[in-house]
Amino acid sequence: MSTAPATLRMVQDSGAEARWPLEGAGSGRLVFVQRDLTVVRPAPHVWEFGRLMVRTPAQAAAVRLSATYYVDEVRAATGTGWTAAAAGPAGITDPNDAAHDRRSLAGWSRSPHDAIFRIHPQTVSGFRPVRGTES
Repeated sequence: MSTAPATLRMVQDSGAEARWPLEGAGSGRLVFVQRDLTVVRPAPHVWEFGRLMVRTPAQAAAVRLSATYYVDEVRAATGTGWTAAAAGPAGITDPNDAAHDRRSLAGWSRSPHDAIFRIHPQTVSGFRPVRGTES
């Protein structure tokens, strides 16, 4: 009896399926466009009240209008893991909320260029590899 070799295929997740791993991760990458170039910055995040709070070494003026926040956990050896991305309008933290946001994202190094952004996701999506069999 022969069995077909297992293959990996990517399954798209959306909404709550993609949000769940995003909420559970502690850090990822903020992606935005600055002067016609795509910029990627490492960042810790917290999901709070339907928004992502992200602290990253980027000047507040650099992140305009919208941003994408991306997290993943991919294990190449086993072919398992997931990716998730949330995209939407991004804004600098209101000065009245800054103390709360700094406490929520404590423990990361700070620099003069650090800023705390709030992303209001309009889309949340992700992918995960699953094992299947070839036909």
